[in-house]
Amino acid sequence: MKIHEYQGKLLMERYNIPTTKGRVADNPEDAKRIAQEIGKKVAVKAQVHVGGRGKAGGIKIANNAEEAYEAAKAILGMDIKGLKVKKVLVEEAVEIETEYYIGMLVDRDAKRVIVMASSEGGVEIEEVAEKTPEKIAKVWVDPAVGLTDFQIRELIFGGGLNPKYVKEASAFLRSLYTCMIGVDADLAEINPLAITKDGRMIAADAKINIDENSLFRQGDLAGWKESEDGHEIEEEATRRGLTFVHLGGNIGIIGNGAGLVMTSLDVVSREGGKPANFLDIGGGAKADVVKNALEIVMMEEGLKGIMINIFGGITRCDDVAKGIIEATKTMDITIPVVVRLAGTAEAEGQAILASSDKFTPASSMQDAGQKVVALAGLK
Repeated sequence: MKIHEYQGKLLMERYNIPTTKGRVADNPEDAKRIAQEIGKKVAVKAQVHVGGRGKAGGIKIANNAEEAYEAAKAILGMDIKGLKVKKVLVEEAVEIETEYYIGMLVDRDAKRVIVMASSEGGVEIEEVAEKTPEKIAKVWVDPAVGLTDFQIRELIFGGGLNPKYVKEASAFLRSLYTCMIGVDADLAEINPLAITKDGRMIAADAKINIDENSLFRQGDLAGWKESEDGHEIEEEATRRGLTFVHLGGNIGIIGNGAGLVMTSLDVVSREGGKPANFLDIGGGAKADVVKNALEIVMMEEGLKGIMINIFGGITRCDDVAKGIIEATKTMDITIPVVVRLAGTAEAEGQAILASSDKFTPASSMQDAGQKVVALAGLK
């Protein structure tokens, strides 16, 4: 799970990592107020899950609050590599004397965290690795031991960091590793790690990716999850705890189990429809989950039909049917909805759906695909 720079800095602050002071804003007026509170030159930075913000014009320096207002006005709504900017970070602008890089990520082959340091801060580390790999020091951390003092010294001296800042750099490396483990990150990097002209070492940027499999124990972080492409329906589905991917077609798809949903997409495509989404309600889904799923799919524009494909193992078909009926009480569904139910409580589920004339039953997945495409007028 990718998080924004301002969120990464909030996490770093938890682990006593010095960062630039600032707050996030979603409108120019708030950006102006934050700049007034900071009371000096600020940087206004687009918050999107992509690199290259500066080159795209997504980072601007403002000398005062009025300039911060204008900078935020220019950046908010900007398209950066296909992502719309909805938030900006307004923070103190620091005068940097030297830039370094430190980063950590999970090396899945080695089954350890690899820690890197380089004197080439402010540059994409991939570029440094390609052109001057000798400028990157690397160590692999034994998870049973943790990042050791001798490894820290190897990183500082091997990476070309100024020996004058051994104490500060050691603290940064140790704290960043503790942060990475503490929040279950699979990547944590500071680029640049800045030495300011007044002699401070500070995280001028922050990039942290959280392992999504750990979100069950990182409850306060789970709410930060967003769609990587910023799609509003995906973000709403995430808030409701649904596994949803927007695909932009004309037939909505709901199923239980990733394999079943993916096969449903193939069936609809083969019959001449275009899947509008991937939505997996998972095993054991109750009526409220199914109702939520239908509401999410109905948010898609240009829908001509919906295919619901349920194989009841853990999931009970009668619970699914109850959710579908419940959804129709609060939603005006005017497009064809084809439902295939098979497995646990199949007969009970079909009997519940038979009480309404808003749904078309299907005997198999292939039958459901054929019917929904035909009823949608696509063949």
